[in-house]
Amino acid sequence: MPVAPNENQEHNHVQSHTQPNPPETDPTSPYESPDSKRFHEAAERALDHYLKPASQIMASTQQPERMYLANPKYNSESLLANASETLGSASEMLLNFAAMLDTPHRKTALGIAQVVMLGEIAVNQALDNVEIAS
Repeated sequence: MPVAPNENQEHNHVQSHTQPNPPETDPTSPYESPDSKRFHEAAERALDHYLKPASQIMASTQQPERMYLANPKYNSESLLANASETLGSASEMLLNFAAMLDTPHRKTALGIAQVVMLGEIAVNQALDNVEIAS
């Protein structure tokens, strides 16, 4: 018949499994060999790339397209011409995308493409009505 442990036996058992303070660490350096150092550097670069993208964005030398800024230098004709091209591109992308879809989803994408085309027609009509300054 098994004997239940008494409180003193349980207490002694718990004390024998205490962790050192501070915990023991592995004495092996990550730079033990040139390969491990290169691996560590590559891992750091990968982590920085994904976890610190703001520094790369802020360091970018590319300038945003000025047309998309609030710039009074662009006249109505330029803005309408750009809007027409953008809507035409969106319409073409939707038609190409719709061709890859199953019937119920294809009809939805084609309906959206038609709405975009109607917007393009309206912008083109407005562009036709713009008076060019002499």
